Amino acid sequence: MDILHIVVLSIVEGLTEFLPVSSTGHLILTSRLLGIPATDFTKTFEIAIQLGAIMAVVVLYFKRFLRDFDLYKKLLIAFIPTAIVGFVLYPFIKGFLLGSSSVTLISLFLGGLVLIFFNRENVKGKEIGLKEAFLIGAFQFVSVIPGVSRAAATIIGGLLVGLNRKKATEFSFLLAVPTMLAATGYDIYKSSSILNSQNLPSLTMGFTLSFVFALLAVKLLIGYVEKHDFKVFGIYRIALSILYWVFVK
Repeated sequence: MDILHIVVLSIVEGLTEFLPVSSTGHLILTSRLLGIPATDFTKTFEIAIQLGAIMAVVVLYFKRFLRDFDLYKKLLIAFIPTAIVGFVLYPFIKGFLLGSSSVTLISLFLGGLVLIFFNRENVKGKEIGLKEAFLIGAFQFVSVIPGVSRAAATIIGGLLVGLNRKKATEFSFLLAVPTMLAATGYDIYKSSSILNSQNLPSLTMGFTLSFVFALLAVKLLIGYVEKHDFKVFGIYRIALSILYWVFVK
């Protein structure tokens, strides 16, 4: 990976982590487009820079994390399904799913259809209890498949349990913190043998760029969902999957 690869992948990660378009899917397709080989370090880099995006949520919602102690119970309950699935299927996820453009494109297409046709909203929106949190977490574990999108899965799950778009989107942001911290931390632990001081500059640059662009993406998405639904993201996903399959794959 050269500097251009690092910059492009980090910007892509920051902009797409919290949008319902699949950041992992975009990183896989971007790497394929740029000719970046799917090595163990490349896969770990793509996971590690998610920490930068996650820190954007921590910064933006710092006061809520500091004051809303009930939130931690909800996040823990919602995190459990993904934690179990991710731990059990980790070798399969990293060894087969990550790096598979075919899986990513199919998931992008099908996820796009879901965003277009399953977009109902309880305008007032109920509050999130432990039951709602667990159900949203149950939707989230599907996102271990590249291209599904953790954000899309949790937002759709939130809408289906009765949240409005803003509440569903914000809980998706917040749930990303424990989920991605655990996923990134576990991968770094498992991949410690390939991480060294020579990789530190690349990881630092990736972390910083993804943080900056994630800040921008989160602010824009919250403003967007207060007035619009998610159909445009569904259309984008379908168009991207078709165009990439036809002209690149």
